[in-house]
Amino acid sequence: MNIHEYQAKSLLRSYGAPVSEGRAVTRAEDAKSAAGELDGPVWVVKAQIHAGGRGKGTFAEADAGEKGGVRITKSVGEAAAEAEKMLGRTLVTHQTGPAGKQVNRIYIEDGAAIAKEFYLALLVDRGSSRVSFVCSTEGGMDIEEVAASTPEKIVSFSVDPATGYMPFHGRRIAFALGLEGKAVKQCVGLMGTLYKLFNEKDAEMVEINPLILTEGGELVCLDAKMGFDSNAMYRQPDIAALRDETEEDPKELAASKFDLNYIALDGEIGCMVNGAGLAMATMDIIKLYGSEPANFLDVGGGATTEKVTEAFKIITSDPNVKGILVNIFGGIMRCDVIAEGVVSAVKEVGLQVPLVVRLEGTNVEKGKEIINKSGLNVIAADDLGDAAEKIVKAVKG
Repeated sequence: MNIHEYQAKSLLRSYGAPVSEGRAVTRAEDAKSAAGELDGPVWVVKAQIHAGGRGKGTFAEADAGEKGGVRITKSVGEAAAEAEKMLGRTLVTHQTGPAGKQVNRIYIEDGAAIAKEFYLALLVDRGSSRVSFVCSTEGGMDIEEVAASTPEKIVSFSVDPATGYMPFHGRRIAFALGLEGKAVKQCVGLMGTLYKLFNEKDAEMVEINPLILTEGGELVCLDAKMGFDSNAMYRQPDIAALRDETEEDPKELAASKFDLNYIALDGEIGCMVNGAGLAMATMDIIKLYGSEPANFLDVGGGATTEKVTEAFKIITSDPNVKGILVNIFGGIMRCDVIAEGVVSAVKEVGLQVPLVVRLEGTNVEKGKEIINKSGLNVIAADDLGDAAEKIVKAVKG
């Protein structure tokens, strides 16, 4: 689960991390009073969306030469005017894709006198099952380019959970960033704070880009991006309350309410599968036969007829779907339950595209019987290769 920058900064502030003072607004008429509560003399106006690259982004409705989603202003009135220009419009960045994201929130904060910019992140290292620090002297908007062209400028190391964070970890980062004097001591403390936040809040990512050194020699978290383990939200009610459902894909949101593992993709063949590994194999074989999957959808091992029906509805709600492949291997999941769900969904929402069903495993004969007696125009498949070949052929016409 991701949160907005202004929410991440509020969380950082609650842990004692240094951040600039700011105000979030959702209505243009509130922007002037919000900016007026800040000291200035520079106000930074930032679009709040769950995507990076805002500074270099463009608005879909932009006039020629218009600025991106981060704007520096020099008066309260100018800050309010820029906020009004951005609210309600669609910001397109390299992370949003061409569709972009609508800006429903603006964050106005005090500007900072920047001497140096750094990159800093805490991530879960899947290989070692540890928390890793990643830092670079090349902070700012082009960190992806740094990683691609000069990876030697990026320093990364993991923290042994047996010891946890230790001061030498912070000093290692400070020296890698070239910090001196009081900034080294501040870095050691700040890294400990971030590590504590990361673990206590079940974070998956905490990215500070840029972490700046001000002209006064102070470290400040100038931007912040955070992601959290969705499976841990039952024990993080304060984090769960920060969820912004307007930033999520409507289909993915609907799937989450029925405990379905769904991710929207850009292809044309909708997939309904049980088991993540089988789902990945299904997507791969669709590509092998010359098409692209429209989604990843794992209905899980304990799906009910209701859940399968909802899964089918979600797939058919995607206008890009030109065919559907149901691939079920019945172990814990019974084939007859899947068949009942498919029949129920098709009768409720209709079937406008080719449907190929491959069933194998527990109660497979019962499942096939339910499909065959349904009167639906379903293409039966004997195995995964046969199913993929048939659905791609049906879609390609």
